[in-house]
Amino acid sequence: MLPDMPMDLFRSEEMQLVQLIIPAEAAHNTIAHLGEIGLLQFRDLNPDKSPFQRTYANQVKRCGEMARKLRYFKDQSVKAGILPSSPAPLDKDFDLDDLEIKLAELEAELLEINANAEKLLRSRNELNELQLVLEKMDAAVHQREFEEASSGREITSDTALLLEQVVHDTGHTNSLEQSLPQEMVSDPGKQMRLGFVTGLVPKVKAATFERILFRATRGNMYLKQEELDEPVVDPATAEEVEKVVFVVFFAGERARTKIMKICEAFGANRYPFPEDPQKQRQMHSEVIARLSELQTTIDAGNRHRDSLLNNISYQIENWASLVRREKAIYHILNQLSIDVTRKCLLAEAWCPVYAKSEIQDALHRAVTMSKADVGTIFQTIRSGESPPTYFKTNKFTVAFQGIIDAYGMARYREANPGVFTIITFPFLFAVMFGDWGHGILMLLASLWLVKNERKLGSQKLGDIMEMVYGGRYLILLMSIFSIYTGFIYNEFFAVAFDFAIFGGSAYTCRSPDCGDAASAGLVKTGNTYLFGVDPRWKGSRTELPFLNSLKMKMSIVLGVTHMFLGLGLSLCNALFFDLPLNIWYEFIPQVLFLASLFGYLSLLIIVKWVTASQADLYHVMIYMFLNPAEPLGENQLFWGQGTLQIVLLLIALVSVPWMLFPKPLILRAEHMKKRQGRAYAALNSDNELYEMEALHPGEEGHVQQHHHEDEFEFGEVMVHQMIHTIEFVLGAVSNTASYLRLWALSLAHAELSAVFFERVLLPAFESGNIIFIIIGFFVFASATVGVLLLMETLSAFLHALRLHWVEFMNKFYTGDGYKFQPFSFDTITDDEE
Repeated sequence: MLPDMPMDLFRSEEMQLVQLIIPAEAAHNTIAHLGEIGLLQFRDLNPDKSPFQRTYANQVKRCGEMARKLRYFKDQSVKAGILPSSPAPLDKDFDLDDLEIKLAELEAELLEINANAEKLLRSRNELNELQLVLEKMDAAVHQREFEEASSGREITSDTALLLEQVVHDTGHTNSLEQSLPQEMVSDPGKQMRLGFVTGLVPKVKAATFERILFRATRGNMYLKQEELDEPVVDPATAEEVEKVVFVVFFAGERARTKIMKICEAFGANRYPFPEDPQKQRQMHSEVIARLSELQTTIDAGNRHRDSLLNNISYQIENWASLVRREKAIYHILNQLSIDVTRKCLLAEAWCPVYAKSEIQDALHRAVTMSKADVGTIFQTIRSGESPPTYFKTNKFTVAFQGIIDAYGMARYREANPGVFTIITFPFLFAVMFGDWGHGILMLLASLWLVKNERKLGSQKLGDIMEMVYGGRYLILLMSIFSIYTGFIYNEFFAVAFDFAIFGGSAYTCRSPDCGDAASAGLVKTGNTYLFGVDPRWKGSRTELPFLNSLKMKMSIVLGVTHMFLGLGLSLCNALFFDLPLNIWYEFIPQVLFLASLFGYLSLLIIVKWVTASQADLYHVMIYMFLNPAEPLGENQLFWGQGTLQIVLLLIALVSVPWMLFPKPLILRAEHMKKRQGRAYAALNSDNELYEMEALHPGEEGHVQQHHHEDEFEFGEVMVHQMIHTIEFVLGAVSNTASYLRLWALSLAHAELSAVFFERVLLPAFESGNIIFIIIGFFVFASATVGVLLLMETLSAFLHALRLHWVEFMNKFYTGDGYKFQPFSFDTITDDEE
């Protein structure tokens, strides 16, 4: 007996709903082993419970807290400039509880180190500012004036000179001397003592700070400011700020209180400034010594922190992986139903049929590791729910399948257009992009991506580069087909080549210099060019009409063939799902309608090519509808064409009601027949419902669905069929016209290539000037890469995407399924990262 093998890509894998009855002591290991193989998509059996009401909510919370600590460690490592090291092997006996204790200890130690470092840095920054105050104020204020202003002597003539200097420096008309009590100035017996405040204030606030001080003290102060050459680190914010050193002289306790409040409001840091010069020098020396000690202590703390972070970096990836795995396991355990006795857990999951033996092996290993008394029960159950869709892809087919999935996930087991897209998508792209010179450049780029796929796959790429890398094999096929169609069009950067292996051109010029080739045309003297377009058409008088006619007719033939392929896949779906009504009353009339109109048009095109007839196909198709009985005359391509057209027109007319009426009427008749049969049958609905509830416990929706499955709305079915019929009839015309974009994009690509070659590169080479040649080649290369290889590639890609999504897939593709998303540690790790 052959082993179970996975289904190919044409249809999704056959799925089954399984039920697992897991012993409680083996639950954790069972989910862990199932996460490693990644073949089960679990169903949530507790949809009514919030995340906080579930059994393993505390374990999930613990994992979240540990994940937070690990993120904190990573942030600290980044700030310290420590790169993640190669992960060391993790001890097998190291479990989540040990990791929780370890992380708590490391976090506490790191927080303590950071707190101490923050205090030390704040102290160092404060000492730096104090040092700047001592240096700047010592140079800014004359020592003799400072001693007199800050001493408690009488206001003598020397002190008066200081007050005059204050007036001169500040420019204030309301001077400190004028504002002093009159008796204290005129009476030498009175004494006056000046106070002062020193510190630093941000430079951006310095002007406002000065104005507020002046207004608050009514000019009874003297402010001296000195700008610093370099920004300083603010002790409060630990950020570099441009500041100025200031000293404020004032008189009276009220002025002092006001100045202190203003300093606090402006964020000015105040520092002591000794009056005695000797004390100033002593304080300056102490500050320098203290700064040296603090720097030594800070360096030692940084070395200890870096050592701790280095030790963490060796294991942080392993710890993060362990936390992610454990959190995912408990998240799945929260979806399971726990038995009343709490001895076992009930799980339901979707899995591929071919994976049954692999899943059973994983369950056996989990039970053995857990040393449970009983094993896990694995059984298949029935369900009325549609299974998920699962296509097993590889690195080559994943890009093509992604194109289909972007439109909509295939319904379970319906025909997958991704198989045909592997060929049709790059081919239709190449029809619009055909140039074997541009195709070679794309081929080189795609080969580089394929060659370095391991290196690029391990790196973190940008969004655009990630998409390009993911579609590397798609680009490879697009480039190969572009080279093929480029040979068909005989286009190489807008240059046509006369290959001898294809027999040479069949046309010659009328004159030796070919001067009249673009006006009088060419003369056929040889056999037809064997492969592709004859190179003599390039630059001739009839080049554009010939290529337009060729590409337009080719687009119609390719489009009709593509649509017939879609109808063929609809037949495959009807046969697979055993839907005879869809075959007789949808597929057959649709084929007849499409063949009688646009299939006939494609036949006329091929006959005209083969016979080299001059018949006007526009006239033939128009008057096929307006006047079917009119003789074709010189537009007749074969005998009996007029009679055939009438027959085809009648078939097309009959096909429309054939699609519209029979299917809804037959469905209604079948429904009425079932209702009459049930009227005389035994009434055993209660027993049936009881049996279904026993088979599907907790699935009330399934029982209700079975109870109401015989409901039939004839009006709804008729409207749906009418919409489907109208959409197909009108779509047959619009879709065929839509394929003309193949002609339009191909023409645009060829004309742009010709413009860049004839208007940029060719004049540069004809000039003979090496500078013009270099400039012309640079402009040509830039335009080719930027416009033709990037913008035109994107344009052709999007148009090919539209032709597949709308014109091709609407003939058969439902796209209302949902993707199979198994529980796997690999995908969880990627999502978390």
